[in-house]
Amino acid sequence: MPEAAVFEEPGRPLAHRSFEAPVLGAGELLVDVDLCTLCGSDLHTLRGARAAPTPSILGHEAVGHVHAAGPDAPAAVGERVTWSIAASCGECERCERGLEQKCTRLWKYGHEACAAPSELSGGLAQAIHLRAGTTVVPVPGHVPDEVAAPANCATATVAAALRVAEGVEGREVLVLGAGLLGLTAAAMARAAGARRVTVVDPDPARRGLAARFGADETAAPGGDSAADLVLELSGQPEAVEEGLARAGLGARVVLVGSVSPSRPVALDPERVVRGLVRVEGVHNYRPRDLGTAVEFLAGPGASFPFVELVGAVHPLAQVDRAVAEALTGAAVRIGVRP
Repeated sequence: MPEAAVFEEPGRPLAHRSFEAPVLGAGELLVDVDLCTLCGSDLHTLRGARAAPTPSILGHEAVGHVHAAGPDAPAAVGERVTWSIAASCGECERCERGLEQKCTRLWKYGHEACAAPSELSGGLAQAIHLRAGTTVVPVPGHVPDEVAAPANCATATVAAALRVAEGVEGREVLVLGAGLLGLTAAAMARAAGARRVTVVDPDPARRGLAARFGADETAAPGGDSAADLVLELSGQPEAVEEGLARAGLGARVVLVGSVSPSRPVALDPERVVRGLVRVEGVHNYRPRDLGTAVEFLAGPGASFPFVELVGAVHPLAQVDRAVAEALTGAAVRIGVRP
């Protein structure tokens, strides 16, 4: 009977419970979790800043090995895999339009109530039940767990942003925010042949990290040099405004970080029109972006110190200690190993 840490309400220790292993249907998997990292959305839920169903098993950044497979499953028993943060139906109008991440029947790991038939619905557990419609990607053995676990969140989301940008090679890239998303964006832009990568963040320590992840230049907010591609990954309205103001002629501005309510931001429509600027939002990612993310981490991404971004790894039995450490913000990520 797999054990899991169950979220019941903000400010309360996670409860440790055992669950029956599910009976697997067509296209389904039971995966033994090797490592789960705590994402910002997990911390928002734990603080009470983000509404979530209860009881639930948090955690969606994870890597593991297939324990059991149903008929026509997308992976074999024993295979090391990661998986998309959501399962989509593949049949609705949104899925047919290529908006699988906005499926009308979307089901998100780490964000659902742990109820039958999918009680093991999050990564803070010994095992997770993957439903049909989940994108499953093999993970090469040389990619450390600490690097592979966030692939289905930060890395795949950045891969989606760069896909939307329609090319990075030879472009002046401005990255706003140096959390895991921003650091990943700097590294992926560098690997994709950007002419120059500039990372902006108010935290000097994070700027120092960015210099190790492909940034040619790091700076505090408030610059004015123009960029061909602007990637806003902090979600701060001031950063969004700076990104819009620094978009050069024909630039692409991709907004990724604004996933919670904020004040309205100023937009000069004449500048957008005359400057031929395109502004686009990216939320989560399409299935193929997860494959791109794993390919990057297994290939050119291996030259960047992603493994160092996980500050500590705690056993599932000490998950509350892991949560407390993650809430301090001292490390980019904290891990939990069942």
